[in-house]
Amino acid sequence: MLTKSDHSRHFFSLVAGVTLIELLAFIVVIGVSVVAIGGVFQHSVIRVQDPLINSQLMSMAQAQFDEILSRKYDENTPTGGIPACGSSPLCAGMGLDVGEVLSDISTLDDIDDFNGYQDIPQTNYLRQVSVVYAGTDFGVASENAKRITVSVSSSQGQSVSLSVYRFNF
Repeated sequence: MLTKSDHSRHFFSLVAGVTLIELLAFIVVIGVSVVAIGGVFQHSVIRVQDPLINSQLMSMAQAQFDEILSRKYDENTPTGGIPACGSSPLCAGMGLDVGEVLSDISTLDDIDDFNGYQDIPQTNYLRQVSVVYAGTDFGVASENAKRITVSVSSSQGQSVSLSVYRFNF
């Protein structure tokens, strides 16, 4: 007959051991779990910069809009915009005028002068501007509205394009 101490010794000898197969299965399961969790963590660390970069792109586009929209609608638009160019005075048309150069922003005095303008506002970012007649988008004469599009892209591949309309009023 087994005594109490013999019984407990016999019980612990049955449950205390782990087989080599069980140990290998445990190591494989833990290894696969660590790799999967590491992949998810790596993806989230890489993507954490996206909101910051998008915010910078939007800020750079807005800064360019502020610069452009501070200018007159047309070369012949009087200060204050009244009367609007068209009948008297006639609008000068789209594009650069005498003495205006895209590489010198201080020479650009009306919004269509910015068509084709591009710069590098910060390292690894490119900003480009497009200005086109767009009055027909609103059912008015084409030359009575201009669509200004600012596109900003980063060297990491993110980009944003924003458009605003300016009316001849």
